[in-house]
Amino acid sequence: MSSSQEALKQLDESPLSGFHFKTVITAGMGFLTDAYDLFIIGVVTSILKDTWHITSLETSLLSSVALLASVLGAVVFGRIADTMGRKFIYGYELLVLAIGAIASALAPNVIWLLIFRFILGVGIGGDYPVSSTLMSEYANRKDRGKLITFVFSTQALGLIIGPLLTYILLQSGIDKELTWRLILGAGAIPALATFWLRRQISETPRFALAKGDDAGVTRAVEMAEGKHSNAAEAGDKSENLVPEQTRQDQETSTQEKNESVQERKTSWRELFTVRHWLIWLLGAAGTWFLLDIAYYGTTVSTPIVIKLFSPKTSLTTNMLYTLLIFVVAALPGYILSAFTVDRIGRKPIQLVGFGMMAVSYGVLFIFPQLTAITIPFLLCYGLAYLFTEFGPNVTTFLYPAEIFPVTVRTTAHGIAAGLGKFGAFIGAFIFPLMLASANFKLPGAMGVAAIICLAGFLLTFVLPEPKQKSLETIEKEGEELDQKIEVRENQQGSPA
Repeated sequence: MSSSQEALKQLDESPLSGFHFKTVITAGMGFLTDAYDLFIIGVVTSILKDTWHITSLETSLLSSVALLASVLGAVVFGRIADTMGRKFIYGYELLVLAIGAIASALAPNVIWLLIFRFILGVGIGGDYPVSSTLMSEYANRKDRGKLITFVFSTQALGLIIGPLLTYILLQSGIDKELTWRLILGAGAIPALATFWLRRQISETPRFALAKGDDAGVTRAVEMAEGKHSNAAEAGDKSENLVPEQTRQDQETSTQEKNESVQERKTSWRELFTVRHWLIWLLGAAGTWFLLDIAYYGTTVSTPIVIKLFSPKTSLTTNMLYTLLIFVVAALPGYILSAFTVDRIGRKPIQLVGFGMMAVSYGVLFIFPQLTAITIPFLLCYGLAYLFTEFGPNVTTFLYPAEIFPVTVRTTAHGIAAGLGKFGAFIGAFIFPLMLASANFKLPGAMGVAAIICLAGFLLTFVLPEPKQKSLETIEKEGEELDQKIEVRENQQGSPA
């Protein structure tokens, strides 16, 4: 075993350090911004109905265009991160997001607002594969699920801050036209504040090893263990301590390793040709796709949903109901996931989550009278939120960051996230239309969500359980699985 592989094993067994939590904050601030920018549009469209008198079709387009753009962002940024490195691209997705947020706040009409929301969506999509993979490749094996979940759970703050800020602005007497512009523009603040922090993070040790960069592996592991606070400074010091002849020998050795690494390097095409990777990709991307149809469809439409079951509710009260659902149901679900995902496992949590979502939405469909009674409706709707967060909303984000090889990890995550966001686009587009339709309305929309969640439950069974395993072990188990299947098929195909 090489010194670099030993370093990775050491990282897998190391305790949590300040670096891990700093990385959680650095990556998590992006997801706070993502959630804020994606879900605040539901509030904005409620205001624009009064100020710009937008149609149901315009409402659906505004609710979904950023999600459609995030498909492009996830795939493009994910592929770049596998080709050029995580560090190479990290942070620039936030600049794209910030430009889109500021421009959206200045939009003169619906057309320009759609264009600027598309730009914002590209940045949001790019954040998913890079942040999750970077955290997974720095984490130890025992706490990897918790750390990635912490990153993703900052979404809860974005869900809460949006309605809270809107409520404060409305209560302060600020004009509605100015209010929606302020809340859209505010999405740029955390993105710009985090950009510099992201540019300081060193390349991950696992990607460095894949490129044959032993010095980069050592440097990154030492950072993760708290032995160096600055990657560049650590690199400069280590290089200055190496004699010239030794450095030349190391460069020759690294070149040889690079050549051998290139021979073993996984092509992105193998995600579609190697049996177990294709099955896992279909499972990871498919469950994310199904989840986001239901989740984004209901979440972005929450202000519309509340207006349907309580037509006389004012916009301010609507914001309080929305805030209540997020604080009481969504936030505890995120916290519960973070502290149990490494004990219970990804697969059981995803199965329970999808199952309870299907039951909660199904009850509202089977007993439509509950959609007109405040307390029972909020209990069922809130229960679905709880098990979304303590369930597939977290685990679908985790899976692609763990079960694919390092050289295609962000590519696979980008594909899964991209398909997920395409599902989110579908949900955010069709749910407002279903809620406005005389044939569906609120009970019908809940029935559609229940069927989708049931499909996600069934598809989860094709996925492996990666809890507390090293990323390298997961990769080997996949290869062994294919070998066993080939041996079994050969035995079945051979003559007696």
